[in-house]
Amino acid sequence: MGRRFVFLNLHFPGQNLFLTPQPLISDHDIGNGRVAIAFEYDGRAFHGWQQQKSGVRSVEAELSKAVARVADHPVDLVCAGRTDAGVHASFQVAHFDTPSVRTLRSWVMGINTALPDDIAVHWAGNGVDDFHARFSAIYRRYRYVIYNHPVRPGIQRGQVSWTFRPLDEDKMHRAAQALLGEHDFSSFQAAGCQSRTPVRYMEKITVTRCGSFVVIDVQANAFLHHMVRNIAGALMAVGSGKQPESWVAEVLETRDRRKAGVTAPAPGLYLVDVGYPEQYRIPAAACGPAFVAPWMGEQANRPIAPTHIHPKRKVTAE
Repeated sequence: MGRRFVFLNLHFPGQNLFLTPQPLISDHDIGNGRVAIAFEYDGRAFHGWQQQKSGVRSVEAELSKAVARVADHPVDLVCAGRTDAGVHASFQVAHFDTPSVRTLRSWVMGINTALPDDIAVHWAGNGVDDFHARFSAIYRRYRYVIYNHPVRPGIQRGQVSWTFRPLDEDKMHRAAQALLGEHDFSSFQAAGCQSRTPVRYMEKITVTRCGSFVVIDVQANAFLHHMVRNIAGALMAVGSGKQPESWVAEVLETRDRRKAGVTAPAPGLYLVDVGYPEQYRIPAAACGPAFVAPWMGEQANRPIAPTHIHPKRKVTAE
């Protein structure tokens, strides 16, 4: 069953990005090798993560410039998951290589001083062993936030998706359970997806309502291009009564993107967690975004230990 929470009109303080606070200490040297950083960004004004030749604004370009100012040399950033235009991240991880050495506080505060207001770095640390922000990750987790109300949002425009059609979150939740486990998710990948395989392992998917907001919470070992938004679009079709609960399972079996319906809009999608083996010492995330976390409860915001970890292919220098 989908979970329903009573909405309380309370003010909640800003959410900590991590389960355990990470003090910005000045007595810990970081650098002279691979450096990992954890950060968040508001995706509304970005054309996605990836830097583009056209020069349009991207998270990678802005963050690379800021890191380079502190490192005193150009850097190549590699992130855990490249987000599309308009997609947000309440917890994202990247790495870069540098001969420079700075304290934790100097890296974090220095980078943030050089960043625009819609990106904030919260942590930096030495990349342990063969750490790689993308290939060392064993899971990713997203939340898709829908404002389900007759009138479109004003203040939260660009931060949430919106539909005026009433959604039945219980039907959405039941339909979503057909996606759990390992499947060929071809029906839910973008037409131009360049992934080597459409097979992914879905660890968790829930649908929760809190007042006028419906939250889809999904975790997998990795995601295909547009996979979460395509799943969200299919579940919204079920929730609005356009399709029966059985339809999601039927679409999955067809392995045909044309059968899955519309792609849900980018606003409302948040990367909220990236998980790594403990050996890499990346702080565990407290899943956001900050305005959603209090509705979900402490346990729901904790990382979910994966039960299925795919073997990693050999990582070349990047």
